[in-house]
Amino acid sequence: MNQPEPNTNPTPAKRPTMLRRLLSHHELATLLLLLHAPIDASAKPEIPQLYEAGLVETISNDAGTPHIRLTKEGNAVLRGLGIK
Repeated sequence: MNQPEPNTNPTPAKRPTMLRRLLSHHELATLLLLLHAPIDASAKPEIPQLYEAGLVETISNDAGTPHIRLTKEGNAVLRGLGIK
């Protein structure tokens, strides 16, 4: 019978989008803090969840201290809320 050919091209892993889950009020507050300036990487406990969702990224300043800032996706979430 006619069977589809197996896909031999590996599919790159997709980053999760925020459409897969709702943000908590703490996560929204953290995004609002990041709207104005990067914050210390250990400043907020919500950072790992936001990083996993692709809304924030880690950067290093001149002293090598890691800071967190919004990604394009994080900015898009705030624009969707009418904030930016």
